[in-house]
Amino acid sequence: MLPAAMRDSAIGAAFAGLPALGWPIAAAGALALVAGLALERRGHRAPVAVQPAPPTVYLRTPTSSDTRSRGELTGGGKANAAAVASPVAGVKPPARPERWSETVFDVIEWRRFEAVVERMFQQAGFVTRSQSHGADGGVDVWLYTHQHPRTPVGAVQCKHWQGKRIGVDKIRELKGVMAARGIERGHFAATTTFTDDAIAFAQSARVNLLDVTRLLDVIAKRTAQQQAELLAVALEGDYWCPTCVNCGVKMIYRQRRSDGSPFWGCANYRTCKTPRIPMRVASK
Repeated sequence: MLPAAMRDSAIGAAFAGLPALGWPIAAAGALALVAGLALERRGHRAPVAVQPAPPTVYLRTPTSSDTRSRGELTGGGKANAAAVASPVAGVKPPARPERWSETVFDVIEWRRFEAVVERMFQQAGFVTRSQSHGADGGVDVWLYTHQHPRTPVGAVQCKHWQGKRIGVDKIRELKGVMAARGIERGHFAATTTFTDDAIAFAQSARVNLLDVTRLLDVIAKRTAQQQAELLAVALEGDYWCPTCVNCGVKMIYRQRRSDGSPFWGCANYRTCKTPRIPMRVASK
């Protein structure tokens, strides 16, 4: 239409050939306008109700890290089908112990065990330093005094093992860390027993061995209030649900794709290399 309006001008002469193309362009614009109006009306229709997917069964209160990983667990892929827990195959937590016994060490997970051991040394008057997860350099709890809060005077290693005895190699590792840091006294706490070689080496290496029997003896000598405090530390939160040793978050209930057998797996399984843990509690 521009050349027709400017017929007597230089611009009109230059664009004299455009009217032949004007009608096809106008037709295409009209079709585009009609299509746009149709799409707009369609976009205002009521949304279609979508049935929510079955929720992942968490055996604890989900945390922020769980919220990030839930989409990974239910988002498809080879491993994801095994990651969604069946609502029927829930895990019943073990009975909550009411007093100290070997059962307490049997039902709690490794992180609660380390917390109990650390609290025992705090009750004995030490200042302690520990970390919740990750590489510990061979020591789980460092011991300090109030007079020397910067230089450790003791080192504690903890092993929450079931059935397998602690060998002399683990005691040698602790002794190596003690020698490197100039520490004369070490402690090794375990939920199992020690081999004869480990006991003999510990005596010469000034490492105090604390198996289940000795741990219970130490606890029995504490006041009733201190015993109750230690039991509360042991049974804090989901005490029976294991913690990922690398990520420091509670592991979740999953099932194997092959046979449906349950196991504990890290919520960050795509990036975390922590091995699967069999469902020891469920088997009981």
